[in-house]
Parts: sequence; structure tokens; C-alpha cells
Amino acid sequence: MKSTRIGLVAAAAVLALTASACGSDDGGEGSGGDGIKIGIKFDQPGLGLKKGSDYAGMDVDVAKYVAKQLGHEEDDIQWVQAPSAQRENLLSTGQVDMIVATYSITDERKQKVGFAGPYFVAGQDLLVRADDSSITGPDSLDGKKLCSVTGSTSAQKVKDEVAGVNLREFGTYSECVTALVSGGVDALTTDDTILAGYAAQDQYKGKLKVVGQPFSQENYGIGLKKGDTATCQKVTDAITKMITDGDWQKIVDANLGPAGYKPPAGNPPTPDACS
Repeated sequence: MKSTRIGLVAAAAVLALTASACGSDDGGEGSGGDGIKIGIKFDQPGLGLKKGSDYAGMDVDVAKYVAKQLGHEEDDIQWVQAPSAQRENLLSTGQVDMIVATYSITDERKQKVGFAGPYFVAGQDLLVRADDSSITGPDSLDGKKLCSVTGSTSAQKVKDEVAGVNLREFGTYSECVTALVSGGVDALTTDDTILAGYAAQDQYKGKLKVVGQPFSQENYGIGLKKGDTATCQKVTDAITKMITDGDWQKIVDANLGPAGYKPPAGNPPTPDACS
């Protein structure tokens, strides 16, 4: 009996060591200590979307390009979900090395994190049904049913500007899209890139369109730990190379082109100096 117990203990120890060597399966861990942890969205078609163990979208492709310029192959990347409300905390606590997740550069955020970029200039726009020609911008929303996510600044902006709009707020943009297709609402508003991503999904092709009249400017940057100007400069150089080499255009076309989306004025952008 004693020898059996010793054998079981030894076997358990071997299993523990094996599990430790393999690392944890958290949805995309890279290769050991040489890896890089990048925060992205997991639920934005065309930008950052997790499908099983695969990740796709414009932000994902930008992140892969930048990581490669920093010396990291794709297998080195550990993808980390970065919900909007958690992005600053993820960076400040070192849970990620950078964030590429429709992260608009603002003066308020600059107080907490660093930014490289912008790598893309987006704008708030409207998504409507493909056969609807009555909505051409915010000024044509009077009496219309508009959908956005609860607490969204996008929804509030339109509500403030168009007194006659009937705002419906849902928990997710996916719910808004479903309501739009079924006729429950007349339009959905948020960043044009997000709208284009939904319109490009296979189940919505030919059914939805982005109006194409952006009425705000959102400069997407790559979030970094505040004060790390050395990394900021390397990332800025990578963004510049991506734009000048033509890879930026290929990434945008591949991910947002299927929706007929055309980047608004200001694209491709010139990255700001690091400070």
C-alpha cells in the first residue's frame, strides 16, 4: 500500500509539472516570457472579434503588424479582452503591454495612459437598412427610432442634437442590429468603423448600409503604459511604416471594405509625436 501511495504522489507531481510547463489556456497565450500581451475587443465584427480560438478584425491586424515590428511573431501574442471601462486599469497594472481596441485618444485619458498614433480616424455615423433613403444624417432623424447602447455617449450626442428623435437603448450593439434588420428601429449610431463591421457580416450583407456622413472625429490610438516614451516611439515608427508601405490600406480594405466603407477625411493619419 505504501509503495502505491508513493507512486500516486510521484505521478501527481509529474502532472503538475507538465501543466505548469504548458501554461494556462486563457484564450490566446503566446510563447512564454518573450510574448507580448495585447488588449483587444472580443465582440466587435471587423475590428476585434473572437471566434473560437481565432481573432480577426482591423485592430487585430494592426496589432499583429506592430507586434512584428517590435520583434514578436504572431505566436508570441497573448490576446486579452479589453472592455472599454477596463482599458486604463489593464495598462496601469501591467496586465497588458498595449491596447488596440477602438481606443480614442482624449486629453482625459492621456492623464492616465500613453498613446501612440493615431493609426485611424473614425467618426460617429448611422447604420440604416440598405433600402432606406430617408435617413441621410442626424438632421433627418426627427421622428425616427434610433438605437444605441445604454449609457453610450454616441446616443446622448444625437439625443442632445435632435430633439424629436425616439431613442431606444439596448444592452449591446448586436441587439440594436437585430432590431434594425427586423424594422424595430430605423437607425443605429456609434463609430462608423463599428457600424461597417456589422454591415459586413455575412448575415447582413446587402441588408444594411452606413450612411457615410460622420459627425464627430475619433482618433484611434494604441494605448501604452504612461511615461513609456521609448516603446511609444517604436510603436509610432511601426504605425508610420504600416501606412507608408501600403499595409494600412490593405488592412482597412480587408476588414471594412466588404461593407462598402470608405475611411473619412483625415485617413490615413499622421501619428503624433510621443511625449
